[in-house]
Amino acid sequence: MRLVRHIRDLPHADLQAGSVVTIGSFDGLHFGHKQLLDQVISKSRLMGMPSIVMSFEPTPKEFFSAANPPARLMRFREKFEYLSGYGIDIFYCPRFSPAMRSIRSSDFIRKILVQGMNARHIVVGDDFHFARKREGNIDELRRVQKPLDFAVDQVSSIIKDGVRVSSTAVRTALADGNLSLATSLLGRPYRMSGRIIRGRQIGKTIGYATANVDLGRRQSAVLGIFAVRVYGLKEGVISGVASVGTRPTFDLVKPLLEVHLLDFDRDVYGEYIHVDFIARIRDELKFKSVEELVAEMDMDAENARSILAVHAS
Repeated sequence: MRLVRHIRDLPHADLQAGSVVTIGSFDGLHFGHKQLLDQVISKSRLMGMPSIVMSFEPTPKEFFSAANPPARLMRFREKFEYLSGYGIDIFYCPRFSPAMRSIRSSDFIRKILVQGMNARHIVVGDDFHFARKREGNIDELRRVQKPLDFAVDQVSSIIKDGVRVSSTAVRTALADGNLSLATSLLGRPYRMSGRIIRGRQIGKTIGYATANVDLGRRQSAVLGIFAVRVYGLKEGVISGVASVGTRPTFDLVKPLLEVHLLDFDRDVYGEYIHVDFIARIRDELKFKSVEELVAEMDMDAENARSILAVHAS
C-alpha cells in the first residue's frame, strides 16, 4: 500500500483509468468500516482500478477539539498497518488544516475527488458529510455524479447487539469497561500496538516486571487493569495482565500501557508488540503500601489466567 500525504504526490499515472474511493476518519476500523472496505475492494477489482482510502491527520474531531480531543482508538501507524493488510492500494492522508476546514463541498468534489484522485466510484456510509461546516453529503454527490462521470454507493449503518456501529460507540463501550460489546462492534478484540520502552524498573523490583509501551495518544480509550493477549514476540501468543493509566501508587504523570507477561522471562526491550484487550478486571487504584499493591496484582494475575482460559485465542 502506498502512503500519500499531499495531493501533488498522488500517482496520477496509475490513476488515469480512474479509482475507487472511500473517505472517513476510520478510527478503530470497526465492523462498519469493514463493510465500506469490502465494497471498495470488490469494486476496485471488478473495475480494474486502484482502491483509495482518504482520511485525515489529525482527524477533524481532533482539529476542532484540540484542547480536549476524543480518545483515539488507533495511532496513525496502527491504521496504516491495518489498511495495508486489508489490501488497499493507496492511503491518501493529507493534513487536516485551516484550508481543508474551509473548502467548499463543490471544490472538494472537483479538485480533490475528480481532479486529484480521478474517482470513478465513491463508497460512503449513510452518515457521510464533508467539506466546510459538513455541508457536503451523499445527496450532493449524487446530484453531480453524471456530469462528473462517477458513481456513488451508500453503505447502510450496521447494528450489532442493539447498537449502531460507530467509533463513538466503540469508545463508549471501552470507557464503560464493556470489552465484550467493544469486541462485537470492532469485529475483533480492541488492540494497542507499540514498541517496548524502558520504564522506571519499578515492576521488576516487586516481582512484576512489565513491558512498557508509550500510548502515543493524548487520551486513552481504556483505563484500568485488563486480561490481555500479546502478539508479535518470537515465542508466539503470550497471556498477560495490562495496566493502562498513571500508576497512582507511584504517582506517574504520563499515561502508560504496562503489560506483565505471564510465565515469561526474557528481555524484550525494543520489540514491537500488539496487545489485545480481552476483559477488564478492575479500576486502577492507589494503594497505601507496595505490599497491598503486590497482593492485588497476585489476584489480577489469577483473574487473568481464569478469564483467558475461557476466551479462545
